[in-house]
Amino acid sequence: MRSDNVTKGAERAPNRSLFYALGYTPEDLEKPLIAVVSAHSDIVPGHMNLDKLTDAVKSGIEAAGGTPFMVPAIGVCDGIAMGHVGMKYSLASRELICESVETMLMAHPLDGMVLVPNCDKIVPGMVMAAVRMNVPAVVCSGGPMLAGTYDGQEASLSKMFEAVGSYKAGMISAEQLEDCTQNCCPGCGSCSGMYTANSMNCLCEAIGIGLPGNGTIPAVYSKRLQLAAGPAPPSWRWSAGTSAHGTSSTPAASATP
Repeated sequence: MRSDNVTKGAERAPNRSLFYALGYTPEDLEKPLIAVVSAHSDIVPGHMNLDKLTDAVKSGIEAAGGTPFMVPAIGVCDGIAMGHVGMKYSLASRELICESVETMLMAHPLDGMVLVPNCDKIVPGMVMAAVRMNVPAVVCSGGPMLAGTYDGQEASLSKMFEAVGSYKAGMISAEQLEDCTQNCCPGCGSCSGMYTANSMNCLCEAIGIGLPGNGTIPAVYSKRLQLAAGPAPPSWRWSAGTSAHGTSSTPAASATP
């Protein structure tokens, strides 16, 4: 296993001592060491629920015979970054995310990773890292936001942009604009609609790197936690030298689960 580089032999006793400082046991270090890369934060609606998903993923890894380690990833909310200089940082953050995941996996040679992303640049950034690292990897995202309501109809962030235009054109009042503002995005999850995040989460299923339901189970549904925790099918159990779906996580190998 890759983790033998930091867990085996007398020369690696100093390395092991720091794992023990973290509270892990010798038995824990005999198992595959799995990174749980979480983009949880309080600034992105699609990330506000990722702490709970991360805990569920860790429980699933332990049940499947691995030892989990949560490592963080940054994330930009494109909607909040839009319309000012912040948008210049959004696309660049994808590369930062990819390279930060690579940094963590190379500095601490873990045996595999579960990616817990959401939103537009974070999902592709983490997937890029998984392909680059070619270690066992699986995506379990935060899930899509439910639709909101406005004027008696389902609404999303797209309707919010339309409402701004309607207000400027004198078609709706300031009160109607505020009604849409308060109700179009009802809670956690990637913005409802087939934008980058939801498209990528569905694509992850299609190429075999995402769990079934990864792209479609809403963020607020308990089925999302069940998906994260498992149990995984037998062919997805962690083992040295294979990915979570039994192959290396290269694009070609990931084409079939």
